[in-house]
Amino acid sequence: MKRIQTIDITRGIVMIIMALDHVRDLMHVDSITQSPTNLTTTTPFLFFTRWITYLCAPIFVFLAGTSVYLAMKSSNNITATRSLLLKRGFWLILLEFTVVNFGLYFDIGFHTILFEVIASTGFGFILLSFLLNKTNKQIAIIGLLIILLHNLTPLIPFGENLISKLILTPFFGPTAFQLFAGKLFIMGYPPIPWFGIMLVGFATGPFFALPPEKIKLSFLKIGIIAIGLFVMLRFINIYGDSAPWSSQKTGLFSFLSFMNISKYPPSLDFCLITLGIMFLKLAFVDQLPLGFKKVFLTYGRVPLFYFIVHFYLVHLITLIVLFVQGFHWTQLDFTTGTFGRPKDVVSGLALSYIYIIWIIVVVIIYKPCVWFGNFKASNNYWWLKYL
Repeated sequence: MKRIQTIDITRGIVMIIMALDHVRDLMHVDSITQSPTNLTTTTPFLFFTRWITYLCAPIFVFLAGTSVYLAMKSSNNITATRSLLLKRGFWLILLEFTVVNFGLYFDIGFHTILFEVIASTGFGFILLSFLLNKTNKQIAIIGLLIILLHNLTPLIPFGENLISKLILTPFFGPTAFQLFAGKLFIMGYPPIPWFGIMLVGFATGPFFALPPEKIKLSFLKIGIIAIGLFVMLRFINIYGDSAPWSSQKTGLFSFLSFMNISKYPPSLDFCLITLGIMFLKLAFVDQLPLGFKKVFLTYGRVPLFYFIVHFYLVHLITLIVLFVQGFHWTQLDFTTGTFGRPKDVVSGLALSYIYIIWIIVVVIIYKPCVWFGNFKASNNYWWLKYL
């Protein structure tokens, strides 16, 4: 399949932004004890450091769906595409529970099993493989209905102890439960809402066959409409997000409240604003300077490789920071979800240092991504389809 630069550049931009969130999550001095979107404790700088990274997961999942459509049209073989999706879907789930989880926690005992964006994408691929015979219009309708209506699922009157509620809840909302002694399973990215985003991404695939100027105009219109709907729904403050906004102590914090949307699961408002911004990016990304395009393309062509390598690099730097701050190996805690940072002891870095380390991480990983991108482009090993 011929790669589309607009998609890879857009994906590369969000991959770079994603690294900022993970550096902040693992190293910021307050990341273990406070939420950056808690308006009673946050600062505007910290809030938007977190908020800008909201763009990453929905764009990543959306473009994954788009790429499936383009690959299917390129091969003109639904059966082969279905087979690849099934294999890749199960592979991504396995990868999440092993390589990614270990990279996040460095816990050899795997006391916490986290179901996040990689597993959710894999789950989406598996479901999508059974819908490939549907028309593009049907897939678009299913995806839009999920995005529009999944926020209503908490209103379904399940009995507290009904087995149906226990089974269905993790698919629609964040859940945590004990698997067995000492093992905690956390459903961080409930797959059905994210699947809706993937389906809409798949249904958007035909736009990329249009002439460049028509693509730009179409995406510009869609982006403006989506952001306009977000503003309208958020202002009405009745439906669209589980966390209504409210007037705060200052106008700036009232604006933060307005923008304080729900990612877990991705609310309708969340999808409208993040995907609206994505469409504007897709409309204008070709106007970026050539040097920036080259950098973003490098990361965007190898997203899974980047994702895995950067996690391990960020965590290794986190351990170095802890040792520099005077902590001994015996003080580090890898079993309770604090990434090795000692509990009940101040550790980590101020936000200004987070940005410095973020830039260092992105720079260090550039050459490995160049190498792997060239290796993948010049080789046909079967396993490269899964990376």
